[in-house]
Amino acid sequence: MKSLVFSSGHLNYSDRTPQPALVPGYALIKIIVAGICGTDLEIAKGYADFYGVLGHEFVGIVEDVADHSDSLWVGKRVVGAINIGCMQCAVCLTYGAAHCPNRQVLGIRGKDGCFAEYITLPVRNLHAVPDCVSDNSAVFTEPLAAACRIREQLLINPAKHIAVVGCGRLGLLIGATLRITGSEVTMLARRSESLKLPEQWSLSTALVDDYSENSFDLVVEATGNESGLSQSIKLVKPLGTLILKSTFQNPGTIDLTKLVVAEITVTGSRCGAFSPALRLLEQGLIDVESTIDKQFPLEEGFAAMQYAAKQGVRKVLLKL
Repeated sequence: MKSLVFSSGHLNYSDRTPQPALVPGYALIKIIVAGICGTDLEIAKGYADFYGVLGHEFVGIVEDVADHSDSLWVGKRVVGAINIGCMQCAVCLTYGAAHCPNRQVLGIRGKDGCFAEYITLPVRNLHAVPDCVSDNSAVFTEPLAAACRIREQLLINPAKHIAVVGCGRLGLLIGATLRITGSEVTMLARRSESLKLPEQWSLSTALVDDYSENSFDLVVEATGNESGLSQSIKLVKPLGTLILKSTFQNPGTIDLTKLVVAEITVTGSRCGAFSPALRLLEQGLIDVESTIDKQFPLEEGFAAMQYAAKQGVRKVLLKL
């Protein structure tokens, strides 16, 4: 099958990758469209020591299942949760697959991803896409679920002043989902050009340098870089909360003194539940498709990754 493979520090297109074999409990999914995210770009720099087929944001059609009891899934348009736990350890049984010490993660850890014609996933990971949601909207389910995760983790007081530092792929979705709670949310960026789309979404915007130290009760860091993390620490008030969303290959050296002295609560935030994200898409509450900058065929995957890495580019899709 066709695929985009990262190996030995290089990203290559191949049309000879073996199609994944079905095993009990799994479904075979033909990919329709896949999305490139910041994690994919970081993996191509060496993050997570991953090798294999990249990609974890997808929409596909179930072509086959290993078990007859799962046959109702065949022909359904689906998205899929990316964490594959052992479902036997205490962590899986208590908290779910996302923190299983033995987990695989689609296109990130030990499991070939969706920049390919076919993938396999456990049937338990699948979610049917509502008929009214387009492919180009449904491919945002995974990052939108990650944005919603903050609302799962925290009881957010709508009276608190919130900043989202970073107006890129994920930052926009975070700002939009937090605003639904009635909170006052300000989107912050380094360049005025980055604020145009948030303004189109009727989000409050400002340049990050417009605000002095200790300006916000809650700060969400979604820049994907070290300088953004430093700025976020600066902006959060004493006794405030800092949410960390970025993962990147070279964290460098960051002064964490303020976190101790100002008694900042720090929360790491990663994957979220798909059902709330699909409901938001079904209700049309977030205009995710306006973030799509360009679409490429899989055969041009290397060019697509290069384009996605350019400053100011938001969503790039791969069509299969």
